[in-house]
Amino acid sequence: MPYHSPFKIKTAVRHLKAGAVIAYPTEAVYGLGCDPLNETAVMSLLDIKQRPIEKGLILIASSLEQLRPYLVLDQTLIDRISPTWPGPVTWVIPAQPWVPKWLTGEHQSLAVRVTNHPIARDLCAQFGSPLVSTSANPTTRPAIKESRKLLKTFADDDIFIVHGKVGELAQETAIYDALSGTRLR
Repeated sequence: MPYHSPFKIKTAVRHLKAGAVIAYPTEAVYGLGCDPLNETAVMSLLDIKQRPIEKGLILIASSLEQLRPYLVLDQTLIDRISPTWPGPVTWVIPAQPWVPKWLTGEHQSLAVRVTNHPIARDLCAQFGSPLVSTSANPTTRPAIKESRKLLKTFADDDIFIVHGKVGELAQETAIYDALSGTRLR
């Protein structure tokens, strides 16, 4: 993966802390992200994406430790998910009762991933928290893999873009239910 600018990451983190929505490369596509605990930022992201709140969102992190406060984990679940992280595997795990509905949607669980994409991982590490991560495309439209298409699609939206190369995955990350091990996507 090519070098990415520490300045661009620091600038993106400032935007996140100010409640902005950012776009950044992930393992397969560009993602839209924001501070998961900033309701205004999450609602803005859902509006930009035209995504219903009921569906819930994915959180990405630089480590399992960043995700622990959000999840109900036991050793069996940790043993199941740990071998796949960091990596392009998203797990749906029971959420702590305090986790906002704007993240879980109509579910009692939360979709989470410890990313191995260097830019996304660095964003989470520098922000010091997980990020909301959803594909950077209006709902029902194809996911975006190139920054110029991202610029065109979201030209009217106030999004800070962290340019970079998306990972080599042909399609978005696999999603599994952590309790059953069943593949959901």
